[in-house]
Amino acid sequence: MYNNKKGGTIGIIITIIILILLVILSNTKLSDISYLGNAINTIVMPIQNGYTYLKNKISGNTSFFTNIDTLSTENDELKKQNSELEQKLRELEIIKAENLTLKEYLNLTEKYTSYTTIPAYIINKDTSNYSSTFVINVGLDDGIKENMTVIADKGLVGHVVSVTSNTAKVQTIVDPSSAVSVIFESTGDNAICKGAIEKNTLKATYISTSAELLENDTVETSGMGGLYQKGIMVGTVSKIENTKNVIDKYAIIKPAVDFDKLETVLVIIK
Repeated sequence: MYNNKKGGTIGIIITIIILILLVILSNTKLSDISYLGNAINTIVMPIQNGYTYLKNKISGNTSFFTNIDTLSTENDELKKQNSELEQKLRELEIIKAENLTLKEYLNLTEKYTSYTTIPAYIINKDTSNYSSTFVINVGLDDGIKENMTVIADKGLVGHVVSVTSNTAKVQTIVDPSSAVSVIFESTGDNAICKGAIEKNTLKATYISTSAELLENDTVETSGMGGLYQKGIMVGTVSKIENTKNVIDKYAIIKPAVDFDKLETVLVIIK
């Protein structure tokens, strides 16, 4: 009973509100309605514009991310091309080095036509004030034997001291324990050249007391001693020392071969 009475009351109130609204609208001018619409537009339009801006921004970001993916792909491709170019450059450098080596071999072979030789290149060096040796890439399988003479484009290098199947160890003439019998070209005087304490230098001793040596004179192998063939260039006289004791006269010889830059050699096998 109470619920029915409450529901009827609410219905009456709603009916009254609707009637009041109808009366207000019927008495309201069209201009007022337009004003109300403008007010609503004033409130709604910024929200709508913000929504449109946000939508466009999101769309623009999608395009931005798409561009990033494209740039990343292009960057990977450029890196790949750069890597390929670097590889080709390395290959060209290797070919260039091989051509230079072959050219040096050819020059050596043409220069020493009177000898039967085998070309080789240095694969390891051991140089200090106490020793000067290196290893070459030929050995017993190539016909290399101990005591064979080793030469370079400019002159005498040394001789083979040990051999394996595919390698050989060479003692150079600038090694302090080496000895080369030489002759001074201008005077014909003999001497013995040994490696000096100063790196890549020779000291000529056992010089005749009557010898009149000349600076810049050429020094060659004399052929004495049986180790080296006669007439191979050894170096030039850079300094002559006349000591108080005449029999201790000696000369400093600059080797014809630049051992610091030496890379290719010939081994005389006959």
